[in-house]
Amino acid sequence: MDERWRRRRIVNVLAQGACVLAVGVAVLPLAALLVFVGSEGLAGLDWSFFTELPRPVGEAGGGMANAIVGTLEMVAIAAAIGVPPGVMAGIYLSEFAGGGFAKVVRFSVDVLAGVPSIVVGIFVYTMLVLWMGRFSAIAGGVALSILMLPTVTVTTQELLRMVPDGLREAALALGIPRWRTTLRVVLRTAAPGIATGVMLAVARAAGETAPLLFTALNNRFWSQGIDQPTASLTVQIYTYAVSPFEDWHRQAWAAALVLVGMVLTVNIAARIVLRHRVE
Repeated sequence: MDERWRRRRIVNVLAQGACVLAVGVAVLPLAALLVFVGSEGLAGLDWSFFTELPRPVGEAGGGMANAIVGTLEMVAIAAAIGVPPGVMAGIYLSEFAGGGFAKVVRFSVDVLAGVPSIVVGIFVYTMLVLWMGRFSAIAGGVALSILMLPTVTVTTQELLRMVPDGLREAALALGIPRWRTTLRVVLRTAAPGIATGVMLAVARAAGETAPLLFTALNNRFWSQGIDQPTASLTVQIYTYAVSPFEDWHRQAWAAALVLVGMVLTVNIAARIVLRHRVE
């Protein structure tokens, strides 16, 4: 008996050690990325970076105020367009779907998730930019919303499936309609996980460059409206990173740090708000 107990203790310790090692391997790349981007980007951060426009080519200094605002605008447009239908599609697939149409929807979502972002950019360029006759933040937001849609849909579907059936049955037994049960019980229970999926989609949208090259293009000045060419941090990072100017390289690292900071801030804020509402 003692031998079996000792063997189980050893196996338990080894399993726990393997789990800790796996977590370390998963967290290490993120930690290394944050440390490296932080060390490179802090040197380029100052007040002018957040308040001034880019300087002319070859002139040192300036900032990316227009790119920061443009990124926030296009991500907000993308979230407004992509999140509601994504959540509703996930609810439909999890709670109400059945038959051949649901299979078509699931297959379409899976295919859309694998479409390269540059293809989405070309599609929106053909369908919207050419129709409007100009590049714009609207076109950029539409392209990013298409990239967000499958992530939000799949996350919502899987999180709703994880809600215990007992909650649904208890609500239905009290005479609550199914649609109200879905919205007030099932969806509320899965809300923190769904919010995490939405934040992942927002993070992907905020980090995309290729679609914006075909839709929002870029703008070294303040945009006059969301229907005009608009600067973004990702396109500005790409432009500065491939340039031969050391000052632009420094600002590219600073922009990368700001972009990572924006994504982390949104994620942390969403988790805090949702945790408070659930409690």
